[in-house]
Amino acid sequence: MKSTALTNKHISLGAKMVPFAGYNMPVSYKGLNEEHAAVRNSVGVFDVSHMGEFILKGPNALNLIQKVTSNDASVLTDGKAQYSCLPNNDGGIVDDLLVYKIDAETYMLVVNASNIEKDWNWIKQNDSWNVDLKNISDDTSLLAVQGPNALKALQKLTDVQLSDIPYYSFVKGKFNDTDNIVISNTGYTGAGGFELYFDNKYAEKMWDAIFEAGKEFDIRPIGLGARDTLRLEMGFCLYGNDIDDTTSPIEAGLGWITKFTKDFTNRAKIEEQKQKGVSKKLVGFEMIDRGIPRHDYQIADANGNVIGKVTSGTQSPTLNKALGLGYVNTAFSKADTEIYILIRDKAIKAKVCKIPFLKK
Repeated sequence: MKSTALTNKHISLGAKMVPFAGYNMPVSYKGLNEEHAAVRNSVGVFDVSHMGEFILKGPNALNLIQKVTSNDASVLTDGKAQYSCLPNNDGGIVDDLLVYKIDAETYMLVVNASNIEKDWNWIKQNDSWNVDLKNISDDTSLLAVQGPNALKALQKLTDVQLSDIPYYSFVKGKFNDTDNIVISNTGYTGAGGFELYFDNKYAEKMWDAIFEAGKEFDIRPIGLGARDTLRLEMGFCLYGNDIDDTTSPIEAGLGWITKFTKDFTNRAKIEEQKQKGVSKKLVGFEMIDRGIPRHDYQIADANGNVIGKVTSGTQSPTLNKALGLGYVNTAFSKADTEIYILIRDKAIKAKVCKIPFLKK
């Protein structure tokens, strides 16, 4: 199992450690609900250094990105980031990712930890331009500082005006007396905040400085457990649960990151799905009757016919209700449609609802 540069820090803080995507990661410190509330109401720090980072350089870097991703990276200007996915040859998704444009010939791709090797091989396999590709995943630490007080805490450590960085934009600047830190206005919580990319050797120094700066806001370390409940309240997809090699971007509601203004892997099949429609769709739902939906629970109609399955589910700490995501036959995908989650052989009533569950 791999460790991040901060693993010993988590253990010293009493974190409950679990294996995740080949890494020894903190799932919680003081408890999921407390950590979830810290991010929604103030500020929390996630060590997400297990994520993968690839640097693509050269005059054909954009050509390769355009070929392997569904979104249109040609619209990016320097300092902008974009959410996208890597379609496979069968209409499914190799991974979802972020594309960062550093300059005209330099891009950074940020991919899921469990897919680093798979994504690397996929991109290399599709590189007909001999682009300069570098996998910097093992050398790079990533902290996500999230919550309404994230900006106030982090501003103490940099002269970069954080409030001037728009959503899905980033700067390379000095942070905590260290040059060339990527400061990105992105995140996976819906609570606002920044993600910081830097070399592993600065990890402990960065962590300590951020916690000192956030002390007045009762800053907390946050584990993967609360990361999951926070992203689920926003209806954000998790690779391996809500999207995978068998789910298409159209089925997953990711048509907005699928641009047919360019050519990309398996475009024809995905475009056909967009035009003709799909037989199943990813929907958000909330429980009406008591019960917590879990991954792989079956979804049924009022007559007991199985119409889909749950991909993610939880008890929402903010909304104090059980909710989830799942694929259902398209006929049952409209908001307010009554569905039933099969929990221990009982049909528990739920209803389809629009996401995000948590309205800002």
